[in-house]
Amino acid sequence: MGVVSNAGPLIALAQIDQFDLLHEIYGEIVIPPAVHNEVVTFGQDRPGAREVARSEWIQVERIRNPVAIGLLRERLDQGESEAIALAMETRADLLLIDEARGRRVCQAQALQHIGTLGILILAQRRGLIVSVTPCLDQLMETGFRMSTTLYQMAKELSDENG
Repeated sequence: MGVVSNAGPLIALAQIDQFDLLHEIYGEIVIPPAVHNEVVTFGQDRPGAREVARSEWIQVERIRNPVAIGLLRERLDQGESEAIALAMETRADLLLIDEARGRRVCQAQALQHIGTLGILILAQRRGLIVSVTPCLDQLMETGFRMSTTLYQMAKELSDENG
């Protein structure tokens, strides 16, 4: 399974000490240079920087078609643009992305995608974490943007509505 990631899920999962779920669920992940720069170079000393830099299972791959990035840049930031372009170019099975605008582009391009909350629900269903709710609460404490509706939906999807 070819999996490409944007910065959001890498950072969010690192912030709540669940970064290794990515390796446990997906094995190897590919990121474009802009995502590597955002997380490791510009995000130095922030959650995710050390984890991405040290993870042998995360590979950086350049995009061969800069025109695609230019078109996406009209609506998205550099990291999102490169991640979507790389996912399309490599025909990735899945793109890890949280940002709403980026997810809308994925839907328009018929790209399979999942965000941080979906990854946590998947991890819980596979028995990799016991409960999603503490992770959701930790994410909220870190400033992760999530509506009350989305919070409740994640709890319902993980059968933790009690």
